Amino acid sequence: MTDQGTEVPQGALNVLTRRLPSPEVCDRLWGRLMRSFEHDAGGTVDGPQGQRVHRDHLAHREVIERRFYAVRPGVWTLVGNGLSNQTFIEAPDGIIAIDTGESVQEMEAALAELRQHTERPVVAVIYTHFHYVEGTKAVLAEPGNASPMPIYAHERVSANKSRTSGEIAPVYSRGLVEQFGITLPDEGPDALLHVGLGLFYRNPAHAPFTSGFVPPTVTFGPATTLTIGGLRVEITPAPSDADDSVTLWFPELATCVHNIVWPTLFNIFAIRGDEYRDPRVLLTGIDHVRALGAEHLVATHGPPMSGAADITRRTLRYRDSIQFLWDQAVRGINKGWTTDELASRVRLPALYDDDFLTSERYGVGEHHVRQIHNGLRGWFDGDEARLFPLEPTERFGRLIAGFGGRATVREQARAALAADDVRWALELTTWLVRAEGADADDRVLLATALRTVAERTSAANIRNWCLAHARDLDGSAPMDRFRVHRFTSRQLEGASAVAIVHTLRVLLDPDRAEGIDHHIAFVVEGEPGVGLHVRNGVAAPTDGAGAQSTVTLDRGTLVGLLTGRVRWSDARWAGTVAVEGDAAGADRAVACFEVSGFEQ
Repeated sequence: MTDQGTEVPQGALNVLTRRLPSPEVCDRLWGRLMRSFEHDAGGTVDGPQGQRVHRDHLAHREVIERRFYAVRPGVWTLVGNGLSNQTFIEAPDGIIAIDTGESVQEMEAALAELRQHTERPVVAVIYTHFHYVEGTKAVLAEPGNASPMPIYAHERVSANKSRTSGEIAPVYSRGLVEQFGITLPDEGPDALLHVGLGLFYRNPAHAPFTSGFVPPTVTFGPATTLTIGGLRVEITPAPSDADDSVTLWFPELATCVHNIVWPTLFNIFAIRGDEYRDPRVLLTGIDHVRALGAEHLVATHGPPMSGAADITRRTLRYRDSIQFLWDQAVRGINKGWTTDELASRVRLPALYDDDFLTSERYGVGEHHVRQIHNGLRGWFDGDEARLFPLEPTERFGRLIAGFGGRATVREQARAALAADDVRWALELTTWLVRAEGADADDRVLLATALRTVAERTSAANIRNWCLAHARDLDGSAPMDRFRVHRFTSRQLEGASAVAIVHTLRVLLDPDRAEGIDHHIAFVVEGEPGVGLHVRNGVAAPTDGAGAQSTVTLDRGTLVGLLTGRVRWSDARWAGTVAVEGDAAGADRAVACFEVSGFEQ
């Protein structure tokens, strides 16, 4: 038996129960156990589809394999259906569904598993945070479920959903593609194995991934206690990877559902880029979970835990891993260490590698301490060279020249790779690619260095990111389309005209806007007025009142312009875009934006 309350595969059990050798041996193995990637290829193995991966990355796949757990009577959670779990709690009035996955199809698969155990209707949905909320329409569509159905969530869930599809949509999407290996192949050395917290970002078996988000009908901010489906639920804000994350405590079931103890070392820094995750806040949330004395702990990701003693022991080690990173990063900052020095000097002790909860299977500690510095003190770390650095292309060109030219740097990079000096090889090959005069051979050389890291790291984020960039560099899977702000009909579907138009301000090209001072209003039938005042190299958001020109169009035309299916000049000629006031000024104003439909 295990502390999950149900049988797990032997490989996962070995990972869970592995103990370390003697302290003397630990000293010799320190670099292998708790470093971002192996020094050599001794830990690299082949995966089931021919992937070249680190053995611990392969072992972690068994931890997160697809399994429907009966945690205790009336509590179930499905692991491995996608990136997140779907959890079901039986209440007096029916079933409470917690999180609904990344698509309607994903949630339909979860409901099918549930129906093998109970036919009781779903009476409520709870979102633990704004991720994994795209399958709710599957719950609403299931025959016999409550209608109308209450949907509970933190008050910031809807705002956070909008934020990721607005101004930061390109970088947010690109980050997901890189971190979760979305463009990696199905077979071969570069193939995706898993994504650390789950087997996939979206399970390919669930394609075409219909979006089914339904906004919450009942929201809360501070800690509160509610009766949902006839069952008492204590809800406590617990910011983790999102500021709207909550911990749910069901005292009658001695069960806690949360998004703060993951099946791997918590990701203080997400390689895709995200807002700062303050370890001090994380520790408060973890301490709250530990204080509950739960008999059952059900996470947003990974297998559940059962047994108060094991939960206490393992979550203590988990919270201490985060405190270690915070304390030692702050200690180093106080000593005046730069972020590079922090990354090389602050390493989690090998004792944390005896449980997948605190092993580097998702992100890596050396990145987390850099993020702690940036979150606490900002980007400048006291390194004099970073005060006013040269423009990167010029800097790398000078470094190459100082080392004796491109041929010499290439030779040194190849020698570094052959000697397993991978960090130095990465730096040298980056100079070659980012300086003027880079060619295909330089890009392939950097791709080789990145693939070497990918094969030797236990961290899913690092492997997937390195492979995505390697395939971009060598041309096997270019990422160009993820570096432009492309609007899609799906993305714009639920957004208001105000939100859509105001997002355009981050697409303003200041060179095109030089000398322009024009206020343009957009009137979309049935929606509030909205405008942009192009002036001083910015597009200031307005409500459109007092604009020099007013553009009237229907929503379909607005979406067509932003997605590039409609051109401004054609719409003006056809009359689907009507301009009152200074029409020439409106033409000049819209031409300032990097939107293909506005090209004239």
